[in-house]
Amino acid sequence: MSTPPPSSPRSPRLFARGSFLEHSRTAEVLRAETTGGLLLIAGAALAIVWANTPWSGTYEDLRDLTVGPSSLHLDLSLGTWAADGLLAIFFFVVGLELKREFVAGDLRDPRRAALPVAAALGGMAAPALIFVLWNLGPDGALTGWAIPTATDIAFAVAVLAVISTHLPSGLRTFLLTLAVVDDLLAITIIAIFYTDELRLGYLALALVPIGLFALLVQRRIRSGWLLIPLALVAWALVHESGVHATVAGVLLGFTVPVIRSRAAGGPDAGPGLAEHLEHLVRPISAGIAVPVFAFFAAGVTVGGLSGLAESLQDPVALGIATGLLVGKTVGIAGSTWLLSTFTRADLDDDLTWLDVIGISMLAGIGFTVSLLIGELAFGTGSERDDHVKVGVLLGSLAAALLASALLRARNRVYRRLHDAESLDADGDGVPDVFQTDRDER
Repeated sequence: MSTPPPSSPRSPRLFARGSFLEHSRTAEVLRAETTGGLLLIAGAALAIVWANTPWSGTYEDLRDLTVGPSSLHLDLSLGTWAADGLLAIFFFVVGLELKREFVAGDLRDPRRAALPVAAALGGMAAPALIFVLWNLGPDGALTGWAIPTATDIAFAVAVLAVISTHLPSGLRTFLLTLAVVDDLLAITIIAIFYTDELRLGYLALALVPIGLFALLVQRRIRSGWLLIPLALVAWALVHESGVHATVAGVLLGFTVPVIRSRAAGGPDAGPGLAEHLEHLVRPISAGIAVPVFAFFAAGVTVGGLSGLAESLQDPVALGIATGLLVGKTVGIAGSTWLLSTFTRADLDDDLTWLDVIGISMLAGIGFTVSLLIGELAFGTGSERDDHVKVGVLLGSLAAALLASALLRARNRVYRRLHDAESLDADGDGVPDVFQTDRDER
């Protein structure tokens, strides 16, 4: 009697369901981002409406109101305080998230990290290339090449909440991890390409409070009376160095330990200080910092249809809008297809390439960081800055609408997968599908 041939190993799966721990944490983060995203949209809408009323001058006066001590070179407008100060809180959370992903999350495994990293790189390269192609002529401005490269996870998740789309665990984790890598690349671009004048003395001095902050958090000291003053001093010194002050937020986030120390019961005893600080700071970032920045950054006087048409004659606005809508979609979906082709990995059984295109298009919502880079590239309140805002708003809105249509068309499948990921027949607190996945592995 002949022996049957051994079954061939299952090919790698893209967007496969992860562990229950990763699933739970992703769901928690996205719930927080949903609330922040809705507030972000509200702040941006209020700014746009106000800037296009007869009282638009009062909006500009408020945005340009200068406060702060001039002796410390911190006499900044409210708009600049929002961009340099409040967004440093946002990037502190980004730093915490990045370190968690690299130390304890998906990015610590090169095989699982390959997809979001490749997608993020493609999703930044393609929009930048499209922008450059639009702006090669005499009327172009290549300095804004990085504007359409960013993804706004809060805005994207808010869109998912509005259209009531139940994304399965694999797609949600991919979207969040993609945004994390995207944020790392964005802050690197800001630090390298949008630093006009570098004062190395102040940058060296900034290492002192950052080092003291790191020493305290590594010793698991979480007193706000100690950590907050050090963070403020570090921020002020980085701001004075010429590097964009939001970089201080990322650097401080990188210093925070992700897992517990051995003294606290061993490295596998549970989450570390990073998760504690993230729970404290994320609501401030999502609920205050980002919406307030959106309010001060999004207010553009369009001037009716004629003003909109005039803005869209600028290759900067066209490069941004098409970069966000087309570049992000082609870059992310194309990178995923290339990875699938060269590694012979298949999509997860319940997903299709339409799902990949929909998520890729959703990542074309590049609101917060795109507006920030636009201000750095062209200056707040300049005519080109207004065209940047029009391009970002139109590109993000078009990406949101088209992604919504594609993802809503698949919502019946998503709802079935979501229900399967929630079913806990044995009542042990872990949905049955995650136990089945673990047993199969």
